[in-house]
This record gives sequence, C-alpha cells and structure tokens, in this order.
Amino acid sequence: MKLTQWEPFRDMEQFLARMNPAGFWPPARALPEISGARLQWAPSADISETEQEYLIRAELPAVRKEDVQVTLEDGMITIRGERRQQQTEKTEKFHRVESFTGEFSRRFSLPDDADAGGVRAESKDGVLTVHIPKRAVAKPAPLQIKVD
Repeated sequence: MKLTQWEPFRDMEQFLARMNPAGFWPPARALPEISGARLQWAPSADISETEQEYLIRAELPAVRKEDVQVTLEDGMITIRGERRQQQTEKTEKFHRVESFTGEFSRRFSLPDDADAGGVRAESKDGVLTVHIPKRAVAKPAPLQIKVD
C-alpha cells in the first residue's frame, strides 16, 4: 500500500528547518524566487486509516474552502489551492513573517483497496480532511484438500 511518494529533499528541508528554530538561514521554500523559478509551499499532511477508511488531514490555516480544490485522477488525489496574503492596516508594522502565501499542491496515490467513487472532503478549523473509503476485499475461502 503506497499513499505518498517520498521526496527526500523536502523531508530534509523540513527536518533542517525544525532543527534551526532561530531562523539563521531561510529554507528554500521561504524564498520567493530561485533562478527565476517561483517556489510553492506545501501544507503538512497526516495520513491514517481506520477499519472503514483512509484519512488525509492537511493543515490549511487561513485558507478558505473556496480556495481549495481536491481532484481524483488516475489513482492520485491532488489537493491544490492558494493561501492569499491578508490585508493589513497601513499603520501595522511587521517584525517577522513566517507564514507562506501563494499556491500549493500535494499529491497522494490511492491504495489498492480504496473505493474511488466514495471519496469526499471536508474543511473545518483550518484542516482539510479527505475521506477515502475502503472496498470490501473478499478473502478466498480455504480450500479443503483431501488427504489420500
């Protein structure tokens, strides 16, 4: 069962960012542009399962549900959207900004026993939850072999 493709550089970047809380060097995703290419931020996601379904929970604080799109194609679930920069008062002076804005996208492959027809998503309190029901997989009955 494969739910997501491992991206070692992103995982290393997140690890280094956690190990350097003082912010002495900015992680690559915090830079708006490198070599002319605009980078995207990626929301954190937790994947779990129950007896009935798989769950993907993506953290999307300050993202309206109207700005999120969940699609299913060729066995892959894509969560895509945009976090817009909040309007601020002209008298407000920022000392540090750590939140990312802009477009984001995450992709997850469906496990073999997923029921693609029953996938649904809901957004509540800044967390997008994608419910992926499991198909009932028929277990073959044991075959009795006559001993001669």
